[in-house]
Amino acid sequence: MPPSATDAAADGLTSPKVSSQEAGAANAKIKMPIPCPPVFEDKLKEREYLKGRLAAAFRIFGKNGYDEGVAGHITLRDPVDPTTFWVNPFGVAFSQIKASDLIQVDHSGAVIDGGPCRMLNAAAFMIHSAIHSARPDVLCAAHSHSLYGRSFCSLGRELDITTQDSCAFYNDHVLYKQFNGVVLAEEEGHNIAAALGTKKAALLQNHGLLTVGQTIEETVFWFVSLEKCCHAQLLADAAAAGRGGATVKIDDADAAFTYKTVGSSLAGYFSAKPLFDVIHEETGGKYLE
Repeated sequence: MPPSATDAAADGLTSPKVSSQEAGAANAKIKMPIPCPPVFEDKLKEREYLKGRLAAAFRIFGKNGYDEGVAGHITLRDPVDPTTFWVNPFGVAFSQIKASDLIQVDHSGAVIDGGPCRMLNAAAFMIHSAIHSARPDVLCAAHSHSLYGRSFCSLGRELDITTQDSCAFYNDHVLYKQFNGVVLAEEEGHNIAAALGTKKAALLQNHGLLTVGQTIEETVFWFVSLEKCCHAQLLADAAAAGRGGATVKIDDADAAFTYKTVGSSLAGYFSAKPLFDVIHEETGGKYLE
């Protein structure tokens, strides 16, 4: 039999620390119910809905300035044919993408459907094809060369857990330490997917951020949040160093407790709602065309 808590105490061992809020939260009078993503019986209708959400995701990236020339991509596993995925056409600005512009790609790299521009970014294919193959739980994956993300990724370190928002990435992100230039080889894509493992995010050293999720909304929110966390840490580290000190890290038990609230797939999905609502209002739904 495994040792009991009493046995551990008798041996002079201490049990893992638990957040001071753990017990109280379980008995809290006010709960935070979060709506779930819509469920479709008709896979064709689901495809059209998701393509609209993916187009909105690109508008969010464009609004936030995550584009760098023609670099950056977000992919959606097709609900009708899960062996294929939808991605942005190479060379079309994030802020101009509509649902009808998206292109459908199979795992051989062939463009089998899509809008008028059917140019495929080779790097997008290499990275995302490997991730979608390795992670059947992943509906969506996003990568771009955002300013603070790529700046932080040049430091070659994981994110410190110093804020409530960063707790969403507690034990749920990795550092990919290898950089061999633009990802144009299949092996490099597989290496990135292997390094990501079961995590929601990767810091690609000297490159940029990568996030994945079970919904488009979740994936987008993790990217937006991780970019802000990188920005916050760059500022905090500089301020702390200027004072001859260091930032205060969140205790493991409190970080783990907070992760349960802010780091779940459902939390990521719902947290993105305002971002998508703003895009819909600002564009009048033009991205759905």
